[in-house]
Amino acid sequence: MSVDAVFTKIASRCAHIMGQPQTFMIAMALVVIWAASGPVLHYSDTWQLIVNTATTVLTFLAVFLIQNSQNRDGAAMQAKLDEILRSLEKAREQFVGIEHLTDAQIEEIRHALEQDIEAGDSRNRTTIPSVERLLQRY
Repeated sequence: MSVDAVFTKIASRCAHIMGQPQTFMIAMALVVIWAASGPVLHYSDTWQLIVNTATTVLTFLAVFLIQNSQNRDGAAMQAKLDEILRSLEKAREQFVGIEHLTDAQIEEIRHALEQDIEAGDSRNRTTIPSVERLLQRY
């Protein structure tokens, strides 16, 4: 099994576990136990260091796992949307892959589409410009 496959499996499993209500309840219980132990440990530096270190390390690792899950979900969603675009007769296939454009270009396309809809141009296929023409026009 490749490193990528192993990481994907671990990330998926961790994301699933972290999203469960039981995990939240366990985390809350640990925080309550930590807070309740404060008076017993005289609110020492060690007492504070325990929660600070644990939360920092866990947050740092969770960021990578969550980002991996979001990247995979986003890529899968794009693939599904691209397939829908390819299968619909009236859809413009030029929109497949526009997620690779810059934010400004995507915003221009979105703005141009909104303008076309407001103008009523979306009903007549002959007046609907391609992605390239949308970018040039606006």
